[in-house]
Amino acid sequence: MTPFGAKVRRLRKAQGVTLTKMAEALGVSGAYLSALEHGHRGRPNWSMVQRIIAYFNVIWDEAEELERLARISDPRVTVNTAGLHPRATELANELAQSIGSLEEDDLDLLLRDLKSANQQKVEAM
Repeated sequence: MTPFGAKVRRLRKAQGVTLTKMAEALGVSGAYLSALEHGHRGRPNWSMVQRIIAYFNVIWDEAEELERLARISDPRVTVNTAGLHPRATELANELAQSIGSLEEDDLDLLLRDLKSANQQKVEAM
């Protein structure tokens, strides 16, 4: 499941809406919406994200959060390390090989460390 799919599913369940009813309202098939929620489809396009935002009638911060989650929800990521430090290639390959076996706590730790390192670089600029 992608971050976007998990959020859409939580919103849908919180409002007591069936997958079929939501898919019909959005003009998509139930199979497509199910695949989107479960991360079996690629990142949703801008138009679909906007239709989902309108469907749930969310505004401001929650709408921005859905847009952000859509941007980071490509389930088939390609990492191009050409021209980068050899350790970048090593990291990308290690992650690709071990991602399926990492526990949720491990994922949280890695994400927190990466976000913290990126934030420090932004602040230093």
